Amino acid sequence: MKKEEKTNVMRVLDAKKIAYESHSYEPDATMTGEEIAAVLGEDTEKVFKTLVTIGKSGAYYVFVVPVNKELDLKKAAKASGEKAISMIKQKDLLPLTGYVHGGCSPVGMKKQFPTFIHESCNSHDKIFVSAGKVGFQVELSPADLAAVSGCKSADIICD
Repeated sequence: MKKEEKTNVMRVLDAKKIAYESHSYEPDATMTGEEIAAVLGEDTEKVFKTLVTIGKSGAYYVFVVPVNKELDLKKAAKASGEKAISMIKQKDLLPLTGYVHGGCSPVGMKKQFPTFIHESCNSHDKIFVSAGKVGFQVELSPADLAAVSGCKSADIICD
């Protein structure tokens, strides 16, 4: 990655003076989160994916979970105070968030939605989330991610 190449997420973090390290890799459209963690040389427990959902009320919610785990929709609904939660349609992701599938980040969406991160993030000094573009990740502390995204930690993954 060229030093001067910055994603929107990196610009937001720079503007808020939040320390992060950027990482890039050659993306493959079929890469799984586990494969991305392997390319980064990191444990899958430290690399998080960002999922966008809609509640029964029509409100949108963002959930950030380790790439090797699945979002538990019942736990997600409970965390957000909704009766039920479902994943948004992939075609709705870009217009809603400004991000494409595989490049969605909890930082710098078009609009700030209530955001929840799996509580396991607190057992790591640094975690990885998408830098807002396929092939780019940022590494930062869970506390800094919470400061910039407003995310709250919760038990939101399948057992």
